[in-house]
Amino acid sequence: MYIGVDCGTQGTKVVLLDTHKAHVVGEGYAPHDLISDANGCREQHPSDWVSAFIRAFEQCVAQSGCNPKEIRGIGVSGQQHGLVVLDAKGDVIRPAKLWCDTETAPENAWLLEQLGGEQGSIELLGLPIATGYTVSKLVWLKQHDPESFAKIAHILLPHDYLNYWLTGELVAEKGDASGTGFFDVRTRTWQSAVFDHFDAASLADALPPLIEAEASAGFVQADVAKQLGLGSDVIVSSGGGDNMMGAIGTGNICDGKVTMSLGTSGTLYAYSSEAPKPMHSAVAPFCSSTNGWLPLICTMNLTGVVNQVRGLFGYDLDAFDRAIKASSIGASGITMLPFLSGERVPALPNATGNLTGINPQNMTPENLCRAAIEGVSYTLRYGLDRLGEGGINAETICLIGGGSKSAFWRQLMADLCNAKVVCPETEEAAALGAAIQAVWCDQHAQGQAASLNDLCDQFVHLNPAKSAQPSLAANQEYEQAYQRYLDQLRTQYPNALN
Repeated sequence: MYIGVDCGTQGTKVVLLDTHKAHVVGEGYAPHDLISDANGCREQHPSDWVSAFIRAFEQCVAQSGCNPKEIRGIGVSGQQHGLVVLDAKGDVIRPAKLWCDTETAPENAWLLEQLGGEQGSIELLGLPIATGYTVSKLVWLKQHDPESFAKIAHILLPHDYLNYWLTGELVAEKGDASGTGFFDVRTRTWQSAVFDHFDAASLADALPPLIEAEASAGFVQADVAKQLGLGSDVIVSSGGGDNMMGAIGTGNICDGKVTMSLGTSGTLYAYSSEAPKPMHSAVAPFCSSTNGWLPLICTMNLTGVVNQVRGLFGYDLDAFDRAIKASSIGASGITMLPFLSGERVPALPNATGNLTGINPQNMTPENLCRAAIEGVSYTLRYGLDRLGEGGINAETICLIGGGSKSAFWRQLMADLCNAKVVCPETEEAAALGAAIQAVWCDQHAQGQAASLNDLCDQFVHLNPAKSAQPSLAANQEYEQAYQRYLDQLRTQYPNALN
């Protein structure tokens, strides 16, 4: 039995993988509170992640009916880029700034300029830093909360923090570290020279040691094991960012596969066995949590936008589904730029959303709902095009995240991207990936020649009822609507597509 944990923005999910049955046999979920402000602030208390972990774990174990002492390992997936700072005693100093925090956009722009622009950042790190990366949060902290900044003894990411709570050990893993802005994705090492650019060289001493993907972060410490009802020798794997774990949970660990996540954010990534050649600046050539690389696109606005528009009309999911089906491709000429929280791809951290093409005939709830779901999908199509420029061919896309539960959305993405869409049987792909990584880590610890490919073949199952084939006619209609979206984007933000 192995536990997989996914600590996301909205909540924590826990799954229990039974390796003998080769299936998930229990699931649990607990929500998080979000601290937010109109200025772009998005924060959470790390203690909320711990309490959510415990509640979701208890639900999962109760659902499975298993004895928690049968659990051999735990793997943790976490939302990327979040900044968790600890003092010398190992206590959390302040709430964690999250990946979706855009309050730090000015600090990111300033630091990027100090590095010599995108090209200077690429020369130093192998990628251009973006708003949302961890490093700009440290610059913000130094400028706006110097008292907290002065107390920093340890810098962690969200999944690192949960590993620390579980094991008492301070370590980091290279896939998640890729999104910090102080890590070289080519050499797979910390690049603390970044700190010199904002007079914070001492932060280099706060970085945890890096471990390999198949390595153990440690064992669950005694007090936590007692609280959870675990045995005394439960191993905790290296873990990773949610996208890296989602790649494992969809079997995206070899060249030629593409995963797309329809969650709070939209992500699109493909495995590479070699450090990717220079791509469009929108593509982040992160490391994977499998000792390879994971070129990735991330958009800031997805299901949150859809749910907000849905809420305007008081629709539940069934009513929303009926509404979008009652509209037609292109929403009768309405185009939405869905940048309610700024945007990362394209790089528009201060952007706002807008609607164009509205007239008395087409301004209906049905068309507005359709414009919302199409608008957020077009941002992902834009990202897919940028990956395609780098030689990544998406004949088949594995769709995950909450949006993948919608048959309409699955067909929309198949038609829009002109690709076959498949979905894994286990919807919580990041949590499943974390559990599979825990199996891999445990086998390595026992001296077994473990193959992650074999483990993914054994535990990642596709759901044939949730596949979708593209329609040529629909693709042609979506192509016209997508070009209208790009035209509007160029008009509203002339430099967005450079």
